[in-house]
Amino acid sequence: MKKSFHRTDRIAAQLRRELGTLVHALVRNHGLPSVSVSDVEVTRDMAHAKVFVTALQPDRVKEAMTGLKEHAHEVRFDLAHAMKLRHVPELHFHYDDSVDRGERIENLLRDTGHGTRDSEEPTSGSSDS
Repeated sequence: MKKSFHRTDRIAAQLRRELGTLVHALVRNHGLPSVSVSDVEVTRDMAHAKVFVTALQPDRVKEAMTGLKEHAHEVRFDLAHAMKLRHVPELHFHYDDSVDRGERIENLLRDTGHGTRDSEEPTSGSSDS
């Protein structure tokens, strides 16, 4: 019988939860622009973890990423205390721009008149009901 989740998937999910809390505290304690952890990918050997974050202020992404990278060692140290792992992966922070892309696409659709579900009005002559 095949397992549906690999150990790395379970570790990544646990890392995502813990890092969400730790990154939130780091942002607050160091006055960094607000970010949230959107995903974590762990290598098979669990030596490295890509931590994807989204920014609430897209114009301050560079500042947020610089701060996260400067404090990565501190976050990893706190993570080691929060999780029971023999080896805590090296953390590599990456900006997840998929949210920004989605918003840009939505704005383009709205600007071109294609609208969104929230702003669409029923068209006359439509009998989809």
